[in-house]
Amino acid sequence: MSFGYITPLSENVERQSINFKNRYGLELAGNLYYAKGLDIKEKHPALIIGAPYGGVKEQGPAVYGNELAQRGFVVLTFDQANMGDSAGEPRRVSSPGLFAESFSAAVDFLGVEVPFVDRNKIGVIGICGSGGFALAAAAVDPRIKAVATASMYDITDVRGMMNLSDEELNKMKEELANQRWEDYASGIPEYKPSFPTKPYPNVDALPEIDPITNEWNRFYAVPRGFHAHARGNFTTTSNLAMMQFPALAYIDEISPRPILFIFGDHAHSRAFSERAYKLAKEPKEMYVVDDCEHIDLYDRVDKIPFNKIKQFFDEAFVKED
Repeated sequence: MSFGYITPLSENVERQSINFKNRYGLELAGNLYYAKGLDIKEKHPALIIGAPYGGVKEQGPAVYGNELAQRGFVVLTFDQANMGDSAGEPRRVSSPGLFAESFSAAVDFLGVEVPFVDRNKIGVIGICGSGGFALAAAAVDPRIKAVATASMYDITDVRGMMNLSDEELNKMKEELANQRWEDYASGIPEYKPSFPTKPYPNVDALPEIDPITNEWNRFYAVPRGFHAHARGNFTTTSNLAMMQFPALAYIDEISPRPILFIFGDHAHSRAFSERAYKLAKEPKEMYVVDDCEHIDLYDRVDKIPFNKIKQFFDEAFVKED
């Protein structure tokens, strides 16, 4: 296995490499998926797929692109700025505003550069950490007509994820702020990857750490999901940006556009979807997948409810006719 795309491309699907710029002038790398034989003289609905936080387009988004193209959608996947094949220096620097912007930049591209896309029928799907960024983008970009999240994480909720006391939070801020001096002095921001440069041969070879890290490793650190561009984590001081701007602050403003929250019944992250659901206004829906953990919604085609996703967006787009 070459550790490129984690899923084979269907013989019924076309995949094209694309590039488009965000409003900061950074060029993002992506793929465009659509069914072979698609009538390009007609207008078709489109979906934008965001990768898990630290992931790349060749992983989960490739699975979604391949499947949803076969269900009639034009699908755009992309690498976040500073990640994968996209531009941006230093590498692996994250920012909630920058990452939300990528979704709107993808809408720009679809609406201008792809003549067979219906501008009034563009939706987004955020996997894991992209779920929060997709919601943040939709809150201010009404061109996004519907949003679905899968195994959503709100990466900007650093305080909640780490369950920090006030004292611990202040200590963390001080350490991160001091790290900025270290980064400036060295000229290179500190980056500590989570995953190996080469995958373990199988899950039995993985080290035992803690339950959540063990789960990440069962995807990212073995051939199932390994990619050389997805080493895990971002630069250390990226957490300061995440602590500064909460992604869900304006989730209620997505209404009356619909939101679908998908998560597994065994997902360690389900609380993020449940909280976001409470914050959102109608129309909104939760869809719980049985016997399913967080990472299963990255690539398990037997678990990801693609037919439900199609139904959700079809119904949302009917309102735009």
